[in-house]
Amino acid sequence: MSFSSSAHAGAQAPRKLAPLAAIVVVHLILFYLLQTGMLSKVVHAALPRVVEISFVTPPKPVAPPKTVPVVRHSASVTPPPLPLLAIPQIEPTITPPPPQAAHAADTPLAAVATPTVAPAPPSPATPKLVSGVEYLRPPQPNYPQRSRRMGEAGTVILRVLINERGQAEQVLVEKSSGYDALDDEGRSAVQRTLFKPRLEDGKPVAVYALVPINFQQRS
Repeated sequence: MSFSSSAHAGAQAPRKLAPLAAIVVVHLILFYLLQTGMLSKVVHAALPRVVEISFVTPPKPVAPPKTVPVVRHSASVTPPPLPLLAIPQIEPTITPPPPQAAHAADTPLAAVATPTVAPAPPSPATPKLVSGVEYLRPPQPNYPQRSRRMGEAGTVILRVLINERGQAEQVLVEKSSGYDALDDEGRSAVQRTLFKPRLEDGKPVAVYALVPINFQQRS
């Protein structure tokens, strides 16, 4: 019994030492590879290679060159030369003027008669202003009722153009009475008036005269 157990124990001892020996051998190999630099080569060989990919932008398409049509100009046609004509040479001749024309040039020109201009007719004289007039039908103004109620009163002086027939051709207000209603009524009264025509050298003439029209209320 003792012999077989010892023999069994002796057989198991080498089995336990085998893994340890393998580990020592592996370390020795790694140490050797590290010392000789072969380990880095083995690692680089075992690792996968990195592949770099770069994208290149394709070039832009180039437009085809434009073709320009070439216009061929036809050769200019030169007209045929004209035939030369023989032109006879003519000597200039000077013809002297006739004696009558030379004599007429020496005579003085006849005097040109200037047309006579008729004198313009005399412009009519401006009527003059007279100081007094005579009436064939004196002015008869009507006192405006509104002016009477409002107490309006005054004297309007009118500048009257009396024509050759003694009529008031133009009536203007020379000096106002201060009230438009009285001025208008005075003008209307003078336009209805008939004056005695003014005579000069026995002929009636137009004259200017100042005619006062007085508007006063009686108490």
